[in-house]
Amino acid sequence: MAISDWPAAERPREKLMARGPEALSDAELLAIFLRTGIVGKSAVDLAREMLSTFGSLNALIAADEAAFCAVPGMGPAKYVQLQAVIEMARRALSEQLEQRDVFNSPGAVRHYLQLKLRPLRYEVFAAIFLDTQNRLLATEELFRGTLAQTSVFPREIVKRALFHNAAAVLFAHNHPSGIAEASQADQHLTQVLKQALGLIDVRVLDHFIVAADQVFSFAEHGML
Repeated sequence: MAISDWPAAERPREKLMARGPEALSDAELLAIFLRTGIVGKSAVDLAREMLSTFGSLNALIAADEAAFCAVPGMGPAKYVQLQAVIEMARRALSEQLEQRDVFNSPGAVRHYLQLKLRPLRYEVFAAIFLDTQNRLLATEELFRGTLAQTSVFPREIVKRALFHNAAAVLFAHNHPSGIAEASQADQHLTQVLKQALGLIDVRVLDHFIVAADQVFSFAEHGML
């Protein structure tokens, strides 16, 4: 049955307008993005099939072009549209963080990091440099490693903090393995960086680990 034949209250677009995007399932939101289905499948049917194929919305968003375009009915144009949507979300969240104290928008920080780091298949260590009012100055990917590890050099981070005239910094790295837990090495590195930056009066406010649908906060777990 085509979506146009569904009761109005059950159609994804009408449901969103009446109840807000939070009321929609992942498949319904994806169906709105897809706009149309393919022969024999509505947009919702196709969305459900895609989510089943990739395993989750997160995995679908992180899929490379080849994997995305391998789905019947998808192609380079739709892949480009998806990447544009993701990038617009990143930039919108970045603007929020530039205009207000990041600690007044903890959800925005997490969502920003998830959009930036979660799709990556390799490990990245990034820093968010903040001014004296905890507003975003810059986000930099400082080091890139393999699936298992990355090398982080404190002196380089100190140099970047001085370059931005930062008063504080948030660190973040991803765990492509999908486990959002702080290892002993993560904890040791955080303390080394905290001590190095303390010498130039730059505060380390948190260190986040991004994995799958989770974000682990060192500050929340008393590790700073």
